[in-house]
Amino acid sequence: MIKYQKTSGLTDRNTHYCPGCTHGILHKIVAEVLEELGVLEKTVGVASVGCSVFSYEYFNCDMQEAAHGRACAVATGIKRVLPDRVVFTYQGDGDLASIGLAETVHAANRGENFTVIFANNATYGMTGGQMAPTTLIDQKTTTSQDGRHAETHGYPIKVSEMLQHIDAVAYLERVSLTSPQNVLKAKKAIKKAFTYQLEGKGFTLIEVLSTCPVNWRMQPVDAMKWVKSHMEPVFPLGVYKDVMKP
Repeated sequence: MIKYQKTSGLTDRNTHYCPGCTHGILHKIVAEVLEELGVLEKTVGVASVGCSVFSYEYFNCDMQEAAHGRACAVATGIKRVLPDRVVFTYQGDGDLASIGLAETVHAANRGENFTVIFANNATYGMTGGQMAPTTLIDQKTTTSQDGRHAETHGYPIKVSEMLQHIDAVAYLERVSLTSPQNVLKAKKAIKKAFTYQLEGKGFTLIEVLSTCPVNWRMQPVDAMKWVKSHMEPVFPLGVYKDVMKP
């Protein structure tokens, strides 16, 4: 009896992600969900610019690369031309919440029937750890070396809380990957988002609190603890909108 085997939703490409980065876990559960739903052959993913720029080399489905911040715009075009396809974007906080914020908000407002997988690690990971829209107050980065200050830099943007007020959004949930239990919860949320898309319910987004040990200058275990101790109080886990629940 087979106890475990690698999902067919992933290719055999060796990872380029840094040690301790949770992109690998997130890739795995997204791929598992697509396989379990039996939709790999009709799925189109949209890779963003950032650490996940090479995600098209890992997901074993059709993939399209988008310009920086334009993943939701590209996904809109794909879904409208090919409405029978399962479409998802895979984006980091720098891509989605900064240069791509307008595309994200307007796709949500139109109720575009695709799924956004949003990895929030509170920093610009690929380009050297600069302050991102989601960087925490007092968090030090390469461009906020004394920490982020609200009076000069503003507050961290809370994407799920912002989108929950948009009428056309079908499902929003924020999850984390800090424990096996949380990984299972994240997978359940992602599966629900894709299921809602298959049922034509509209725009779905899963925000995933993620680690960046290298740019945070932490060991992987400490980075996991930091997500729980510092990120979760600012970005509380939970369901922010579900059209199937009052």
